[in-house]
Amino acid sequence: MSATAYQRAQNPAHQRQGNELPTELPPHAGRAALGIFIVLLAQLMLVLDGTVVNVALPHISGDLGFSAAGLSWVLNGYTLAFGGLLLLGGRLGDVFGRLRVFWIGVAIFTAFSLIGGLALSPAMLIVSRALQGVGAAVAAPSVLALLTTSAPDAAARNRALGLFTAVSSGGGALGLLLGGVLTDALSWRWTLFINVPIGIGILLSVRRFVAETPRRPGRFDVVGAIAATGGAVSIVWALISAPDHGWGSWQTVGGLLLGAALLATLAVTETRVSHPLLRPALLRDRHRVAGLVIMASFFGGMMAIFFLLVQFLEDDLGFSPLQTGFAFLPMPLSIFTLSRITPRLVSRFGPVPPIVVGTAGVTLAFLRLADLASGSTYLAVFPALLLLGISAGLTFMPITALILRGVEPEHAGAASGLLQTMQQLGGSIGLAVITSVYAAHAVSGDFLHGARYGFAAAAVLAGIALLSALTLVIRRSPYRRTVAQAD
Repeated sequence: MSATAYQRAQNPAHQRQGNELPTELPPHAGRAALGIFIVLLAQLMLVLDGTVVNVALPHISGDLGFSAAGLSWVLNGYTLAFGGLLLLGGRLGDVFGRLRVFWIGVAIFTAFSLIGGLALSPAMLIVSRALQGVGAAVAAPSVLALLTTSAPDAAARNRALGLFTAVSSGGGALGLLLGGVLTDALSWRWTLFINVPIGIGILLSVRRFVAETPRRPGRFDVVGAIAATGGAVSIVWALISAPDHGWGSWQTVGGLLLGAALLATLAVTETRVSHPLLRPALLRDRHRVAGLVIMASFFGGMMAIFFLLVQFLEDDLGFSPLQTGFAFLPMPLSIFTLSRITPRLVSRFGPVPPIVVGTAGVTLAFLRLADLASGSTYLAVFPALLLLGISAGLTFMPITALILRGVEPEHAGAASGLLQTMQQLGGSIGLAVITSVYAAHAVSGDFLHGARYGFAAAAVLAGIALLSALTLVIRRSPYRRTVAQAD
């Protein structure tokens, strides 16, 4: 932010009153808006890749000869690397400069998108997907920090956060649509090739319109980096593999125990080093902790949509990949519509009321899906998809604002990495729980029998998010207690 813009932001004469809109643009607002657009485009590209290949999996299996178990790693390889390395990516941005690290991450992601699209064997595709995940983990934590530093004033920052959360929450459903279009019209390989021109455009333009952030000096926390990365990878791997190996298998139990031991090592280490990878102070705010729990539970429940509902539409209703993608349109459309409204709601009512309404809505939507009957058509699914989109649009931006509130600029990368780590871990936990519950109740020839239990499990995860949101209403903040005691 320029000095002039900062002075205007601090001048009461230029501050917004109630719902009054600003009457003049801050200096360099057009340049800042273009920079925000470029960074958001990168975020959309990273999020899309989590689901864009979902509807193409049968075509990938047929072309490259995947086994049934191996095919899942086309998705899991990306998730494992992405979720496991996010904290490290956040710290790299703090130490070496977020724009530089963001650029390197996008370059890695783009290069291995090209290689993955050219894959000639299952191993080549899985390795490429994993290295895409590495690039995403390096770039993603810097996205929020670059957005907040590029915004010329507080109003622009709120709008940027609203668009970020719309992209992050709606990008998954949009990825199914894009994947269906590309697979039907061209080839499954274009679900990866599509990243190449976008990535190159970002790499060529981002340095012109986005300013580098100050580096945070200090020694790199090597032990913390190893513990955080190893712990997250171990837990994500164990949860992803649980449906295949079983929850009581030595692989699952051993992976969870190893992950817990490494995270305990991280907790001890971070209290003893001068420049920790994850600042313990970030977890001392109960509002931030509640926001992290809400994010993980909410995102975990949403995995039922990308796993169970895709199968219901394609297998039970006979939709093509393209039709399946279009069937999900109510979600991203409602999310993107709400992204224009939610920042105003947060400005007027604060983040908590939209979070409570949103988590309640998504719980009701999954309960509706858990009640699907044999012979149900798309008309039975449509209201739930619409409600899920509206609920996600109401929830994600306030959660992001709640988690990042009060974080010093020099720690924004670490906080962003923590937020997105909880997203990915929540998604992995949710997917593992939902698939295990579905498999335990699966009946041959009756997909909905097991799916109803899976949707019920998603409703439980959403219910956990709702309960966490209610703690923000019921419990009084320490600040309010202090004021009351002083009075």
